[in-house]
Amino acid sequence: MAKPMRPTHADVARLANVSTATVSYVLNKSAGRRISEATQDAVYRAAEQLGYRPNVAARNLARGKSGVVLYVVPRIAVGDMPLLAASRMTTELARWGLLQVQIFETEDDQPIIDAVQNLDPIAVACMFPLSTGARRAVKDANVPYVEIGTLPALGDPHLFVGALRVEYLVGRGHRKIAFAHSGISKWRALGEYWLEGVALAARNHDLPSVSVAEVTMENAVDVVTRWRGDGVTAVCTQSDDVAFLLLHGMREAGLVCPGDLAVMGVDANPMGIISSPPLTTVEFNPVAVADAAIAAILTELGLPAPRAPKPADIARVLPRAST
Repeated sequence: MAKPMRPTHADVARLANVSTATVSYVLNKSAGRRISEATQDAVYRAAEQLGYRPNVAARNLARGKSGVVLYVVPRIAVGDMPLLAASRMTTELARWGLLQVQIFETEDDQPIIDAVQNLDPIAVACMFPLSTGARRAVKDANVPYVEIGTLPALGDPHLFVGALRVEYLVGRGHRKIAFAHSGISKWRALGEYWLEGVALAARNHDLPSVSVAEVTMENAVDVVTRWRGDGVTAVCTQSDDVAFLLLHGMREAGLVCPGDLAVMGVDANPMGIISSPPLTTVEFNPVAVADAAIAAILTELGLPAPRAPKPADIARVLPRAST
């Protein structure tokens, strides 16, 4: 079976009833050309109807560009979402002739710096802020930088997730809530990020100040015992891994979950479904996150971008027995 012919500028021009030059000016967002809004809309509608995609690979080759989009996979533990989102981004960006290359963030930012300098990317994307050195390398390369976690299309994920968690717990009758940090120092920044959302949501619900503690294997028993004595009835953790530590501490202290303390994680670790008890958590929608990233990258590159998802699409509560 013959492969369908790829739509061309001429096809778009015929359907929009304009010249091929006008199609080129509109789709390439050429500066200095006065094209009416009605004409632009007609061109975009025709391109969408035909499924037209510009040959970005050929364009980049002509311009001496690599066509590489560098995606930095974060070292911060947030479940499988960054990799699942990356998989969708790779597939969708390939439709535009763009090659997404993944590089894993480490304590040392030199690999990212080397990748930026040696791969000659046309854009760099990351889930969370890059280190100062890596960010400087991107700036020096003078390429678009997309920080996915702060995209307007996603709202403020930490505030949205905080509101989601607190609203769920309040709906189950909880009024005094605590927050559990990881005891691993390199994850501290992520804990502060999620805590801000929980603390703000608690204030918005007129709840008492959120009690905060760092939880480790060594102090988990003491922390849960103190919280229980202080009247805390529910705990939000900075990750599912911290929630598992908390559940361990409760068992060691002879406390029952959720009768003595309800526990709620975030990031939907697959082990949560078989923890004791199964863990209530927040699951991110990697498709929505990826689509927001794709829209931002294409916009930065001056390409027609699909509509970004709404903030409410990015996450949902997975209710289980721990609450």
